[in-house]
Amino acid sequence: MKSSIIAPESDLLYKLKWLMFARVLFTTLLLSSTIILQLNEKIPPLAKSLLVLYGIIIGIFLLSVQYTLIFNRVKQVIKFTYIQIYIDTFIVTLIIFVTGSFASIFSFLYLVVIIYTSMLLFRKGSMIMAALCCLQYGIMIDLEYYGVLKPFMVQESMISTGYAWSHVIYKIMITMVACFAVAFLSSLLAEQARMTKKELSALEQHVKRVEKMAAIGEMGAGLAHEIKNPLASLAGSIQLLKNDINSSPDQDKLMQIILREADRLSTLVSNFLLFAKPPASRVESIVLDKVLIETIELFEKDNTYTRRISINKQISSGIRIEMDPVHLRQVLWNLLINAAEAIEGSGSIDVKLYSKNNKYTCIEITDNGSGMSNEIMKSIFDPFFTTKKSGTGLGLSIVHSILESYDSRLDVESRENSGTTFTLKLMAS
Repeated sequence: MKSSIIAPESDLLYKLKWLMFARVLFTTLLLSSTIILQLNEKIPPLAKSLLVLYGIIIGIFLLSVQYTLIFNRVKQVIKFTYIQIYIDTFIVTLIIFVTGSFASIFSFLYLVVIIYTSMLLFRKGSMIMAALCCLQYGIMIDLEYYGVLKPFMVQESMISTGYAWSHVIYKIMITMVACFAVAFLSSLLAEQARMTKKELSALEQHVKRVEKMAAIGEMGAGLAHEIKNPLASLAGSIQLLKNDINSSPDQDKLMQIILREADRLSTLVSNFLLFAKPPASRVESIVLDKVLIETIELFEKDNTYTRRISINKQISSGIRIEMDPVHLRQVLWNLLINAAEAIEGSGSIDVKLYSKNNKYTCIEITDNGSGMSNEIMKSIFDPFFTTKKSGTGLGLSIVHSILESYDSRLDVESRENSGTTFTLKLMAS
C-alpha cells in the first residue's frame, strides 16, 4: 500500500534526533570508561593515547552541539544525514586506531554505524557506508603494517607488523565481509520494517475513511431519496406547463433553465446514491488484462485527452478476478479521467498490472501531473470535495465505495509537483 500522509523527511528527522542523542550518550560512556581505565591502570592523565582520546570525546561533543544548533535550519535532510554518518565513520576509525588499531576490540563499531545507517538511509546508504568503513580500515591497517602509523595503547608484538601478511589480509577481509553482510541484512530488515509500517499506516487510513464514508452515506442516502422524488415532480410539472401554456420567449427561456438545472441536480443525486449504495453487482470471472486494455483503448480515443496524454502500459497477462465488469470499467475510467485532469498541458500516464503475494491483484495508475499536498490527500475521498473548476467531487468517492463492496481498496501516493499514483488492490480470485 502506498501512502504519503507522513512525509519521509519527517520520519528521517525523527530518527536523526535519536541518533544525535545516542551519539552524546555514547560519548558520555566513552568518557566515563576512559576515566575508570585511567584510575584502575594508573595511567598518567597526560599520556599521549589518553590526550588523543580526550580530543575525540571533546570533538564528538562539539559536533553534537553544532548538529543541534543547525538541526532546525536544515533543508536537505538526506544530505545532512549522510554528512553526519560520514563523519561518524572517521571518528570510529580514529577510536580504533587510538585503542590498538589491528589489535583493537572496537572494530565492531563499524557494524554499529552500518546498522543505524540502514535504519536511516536504507540499502543504498548502508552499502555506501560499508564501503567507506572497509576502505578506511584497510588503509589504516596497511599503513600500520608498513610502519607509517604506530597505534597507541598496544604492545609491539600486538601490532600488525608482528603477524604474517596473510594473517593481516585475512582479518581485513573478514572485517570487510562482515561490514557488507551486516549492511545487506540490516538494510533488508529496515526495508521490510518500512514497508510494514507503510502498509499499516495506509490500512489505518483506509479504515478511518471507510468509517467516515459509511456515516456520510447512511445519512445522505435517505436525504437524497427525499430530494429525488420532489425534484422529479417539479421537472415533470414544468414540462407540462411548458407544453400547455403559450409562453413568451423570455418565459420559455426561464423554463429551459429550470429543466436544465433540475436535470443536473437529478444527476448529482443519482451519483450520490451510487456512492452511498452501489447497485447490486453481477459478479463473474474476468480476464483483468483484457478489460484493462479495452478501457485504455477507449480512453485513448477520447478527443479531449488523446492529443495531449500518452499512456505507457506494463500489463501482466492471465490474471483473473471475480467482479462485475461494469463496475470495474467504471472504476478504471474514473481513475484514468482523474489522472488526465491532474495533468496541465501534455503529459503521460503509466498503467501497471501485477499480482502481489497471491493475495492481491494490483493496478497502478501514475500521472506526472501537479500532485497533491498532504492536506488535500486527506480529503480527496470525501463526497463533493474537489479541487477542479468543474465537477461534483463524487468520482473518487464512488470508486472507493464500489471497491469496498468487493473487499478491495484504493491507495494513493502523491507529492506536489511530482505526480500521483493510485493503486487498486483487488482481491485475487
